Amino acid sequence: MEQGEDRILVEELAALGAVSGGSGRLTGLVARLLKKNAHEIDLVVPVPYDDAVQRVVGVLEGAGRAGRPAHVESDGDHEMIRVVAGGGAGGMNPVVVTALVTRGTGNRTEVKLRAAAKEGLIKQRAGEKTATRIAELLSR
Repeated sequence: MEQGEDRILVEELAALGAVSGGSGRLTGLVARLLKKNAHEIDLVVPVPYDDAVQRVVGVLEGAGRAGRPAHVESDGDHEMIRVVAGGGAGGMNPVVVTALVTRGTGNRTEVKLRAAAKEGLIKQRAGEKTATRIAELLSR
């Protein structure tokens, strides 16, 4: 699941730096050096696989940044859904949220949720907090 997380986070932070009037390129270079705060949560959703996939897509798209659909990859018994959400102070820190939905038995579907964000000098634990928030939404 970590594949591409760092690249996405660096690109998002560089874009944020450029929009705020700074140098997006410099921000991207600095972002590569920052540590990452990542948190994983394993869930069992008590619904059939197809319903669980739709539920996860809906929750992640609701948590993601406006105008960006969830990225979905499928291979039959697994679906990987990924969005970029906002975390930290004011929701400004980009957080890559990835859910791996796996077909279980009967009306049980397994979801491995991972959220990752870059951390600056002030530790906001945006990855951890975002993973917890989305896990709560999925558990309802």
